[in-house]
Amino acid sequence: MLFKLKQIIKSGIRKLLASQGYFIVKQTPGTMGGAFRAIAKRKHLFNTVIDVGASNGSWTDSLMKYFPQCQYLLIEAQPVHAKELNQFSNEHKNVQIVLAAAGETSGQIYFDATNPLGGQASYTPYASNNIQVPATTIDNEIQVRKLVGPYLLKLDTHGFEVPILKGASRTLAETDVIVIECYNFRIAPECMLFFEMCDYLEGFGFRCIDLVDPLYRPYDDSFWQMDLVFVKDNRPEFSYLSYQ
Repeated sequence: MLFKLKQIIKSGIRKLLASQGYFIVKQTPGTMGGAFRAIAKRKHLFNTVIDVGASNGSWTDSLMKYFPQCQYLLIEAQPVHAKELNQFSNEHKNVQIVLAAAGETSGQIYFDATNPLGGQASYTPYASNNIQVPATTIDNEIQVRKLVGPYLLKLDTHGFEVPILKGASRTLAETDVIVIECYNFRIAPECMLFFEMCDYLEGFGFRCIDLVDPLYRPYDDSFWQMDLVFVKDNRPEFSYLSYQ
C-alpha cells in the first residue's frame, strides 16, 4: 500500500513538472546525467562543446544546464532535424548549427537515412534509404567560426568515429573531454570496438574515466553499446588510487 502510494505521488510530481516544461533526469553514476554532474564536479574548463550527431539537440540541451556559459557547435547530417535545430539555435544565442556529416574531408558523402535517430555516414552508397549530404570536418568548422578551446567533443555517429577524429586532429590537441558512443559489435566497416577505441584514444593522451548507459540488444541480451567518457591521462583523478 505504501509503495503504491509513493508511486502515485512520484507520477503526479512528474506530470506536474512536465506540464511546466520540466523533466526529472537521473544523475546517478552510470547515467548521462550522472556523467554531466561528474564532469562539472571535476571542474573541466572547456569553452566550446562540439556535438556531432546532434539529432534534435536534446543532448546539448541537457549538458547546457551544467555549462550554460559555453559555446555550442551542433553538427547533424539528417535533414529531418533541420527545423528543430534551427529553432533551438534561435532560442540560444550560444548555439551554432551545421547541417552536414562530419568526416575526414569536406565535400559530399553517403548517409543511411533509415532511422531519424540513427543513421550512418559511408564512403559507399547504401542499398536502401541512401541519401547524399554535405560533408565537413570538425577542424574546418572550428577554424571558420573561430571557436576557442579547450573543447568537449561528443560523437554519436554509429561507427564512423575514426574518419571524424581524423578530420579533427587540430581540435583534439585542445580537447579536454570526449564523449563517444562505443560498440561491442563492428556495426560498420570503419567501426572500432569499445576496447579498440580506448587504445586508439590512448595514442592522443586520453583515458576512459566513465561508462554511461550500457545497452543490451533484445535479440539475445548481448551487450550492444555504451557511451564512454575520456579525459586527459594526466588528470589528477588517475593519481588517486584509493576507493573511498
